[in-house]
Amino acid sequence: MLADMLHMLTTQSGDILTALREHVLLSLLAIVIAAIIALPLAIGLMNHRRAGEWVLQIAGVIQTIPSLAILGALIPFVGIGTVPSVIALVLYAIMPIFQNAYAGLTGIDPTLLEAADAFGLSKRFKLFRVQLPLAMPMIMSGLRIAMVMIIGTATLAALIGGGGLGTFIMLGIQTNNNAELLLGAILSAMLALVFSWGIKLLSKLSLKRIGIVIASLIVIFGGVAGYRAIVQPAGTITIAGKLGGEPEILINMYKDLIQQDNPRLKVQLKPNFGGTTFLYKALKSGQVDVYPEFTGTVLQSLVKTDGHIPHDPVTAYERGKKLLKQQDNLDYLQPMKYQNTYALAVRKVDAKKYGLKTTSDLKKVDAQFAAGFDPDFAKLSDGYPGLQKAYDLNFSKVVTMESSLRYEAVANKQVDVTDAYTTDPQLKQDDLVSLKDDKQFFPPYQGAPLVNDATLQKYPSIKKSLDKLAGKISEDDMIQMNYEVTVQHKKAGDVARDYLKQHGLID
Repeated sequence: MLADMLHMLTTQSGDILTALREHVLLSLLAIVIAAIIALPLAIGLMNHRRAGEWVLQIAGVIQTIPSLAILGALIPFVGIGTVPSVIALVLYAIMPIFQNAYAGLTGIDPTLLEAADAFGLSKRFKLFRVQLPLAMPMIMSGLRIAMVMIIGTATLAALIGGGGLGTFIMLGIQTNNNAELLLGAILSAMLALVFSWGIKLLSKLSLKRIGIVIASLIVIFGGVAGYRAIVQPAGTITIAGKLGGEPEILINMYKDLIQQDNPRLKVQLKPNFGGTTFLYKALKSGQVDVYPEFTGTVLQSLVKTDGHIPHDPVTAYERGKKLLKQQDNLDYLQPMKYQNTYALAVRKVDAKKYGLKTTSDLKKVDAQFAAGFDPDFAKLSDGYPGLQKAYDLNFSKVVTMESSLRYEAVANKQVDVTDAYTTDPQLKQDDLVSLKDDKQFFPPYQGAPLVNDATLQKYPSIKKSLDKLAGKISEDDMIQMNYEVTVQHKKAGDVARDYLKQHGLID
């Protein structure tokens, strides 16, 4: 495990530093905004106890709402990416900052305040020289609590394209890469400790110097935002991908193909942008111009159908293309050759020994084979129950296990067959082979570029560039590329470029 983490640190140092920078900026921006809101509010309500209690109740209710629910609710109004992430983090941070500041200001010994009044001190002088200094330990404690909470919650920003260290955690969960998961978690924990220590040091400064630090942070954030707005070229195409190595490979291919044919066109990549729903909304809103999507996902999740999904790849693609255009005016370009769909997988030695090439071939050995399936696959009608009926399979034993364990279980001969995705790198890693779904039980999942129509109208030449991948990339090709990126930790851009050059698609 430690060796894998060290390998990632050396091979993915650039990606790690980028994620770390994104996480720091996101966290700092959220804590500064939350402090700007919560502290004046606490000061304004310290003499209005009833109103203060109401605000405490409201802030407490907000904290009980799951963070994912808040992120989802914000998307229709502010889109996806950094903005909804910051808003959600601010909402979560307001409560501890306000609560501690309010408690500190209202908990001051009344005799001290009476003494200040007796000396004829102005309200302003009393606030800055008496009340705030006395309440400062509580205020800083609230900031420390909020900062740690923000850094932990900010990992969810990866789900909606906000970036940060959560990208490694999500990828680790998705690919069963514990090293990647732990790397993201450990770096997040270390970041929380560093910021907590920094706030502790800040608490030792005078009120004036603390104000200077906060003002400096505001200026820095404003400068960074302004710089990005100025340097961002007007003619920019944004290509995004879902979490995982395979989407990152594809978007790098899209970039290289477009830039070769359009060298003056700026292409911006947003890998690991989040889940399907969030990414689809970003495409419709124009925040993203292109992303790779699969026909099965289109027909099952993105468009309204009559419930019937064609199992012929060509029919499925044409139907998905038509419905996407009708429903959301999106253009679904020509698909690649391979499919990333469900299949049953066995050890390569067993496939050779028993002549197993198709799912139907399993009937020859099902009485002596034990199967291990993902719990959902084992129960759902479009999983094993339906597959069993279609192929008349009766394995000697069927057990369920976590999806992250099923490949290892087959490789270690604990079971003989499992459910798989046809392009998973674990097939190569564990020397397994997927069997052809010869009765087309599973829906087709061919990948193709999904493009915002406004983008295609503005830059019509990109269609010709992206169509160069039509009918290209076999399942073996994609397994190999996924293996290089996910297991060997090669850069997705290098792997994508090597494929395009080998097949004469770019110079």
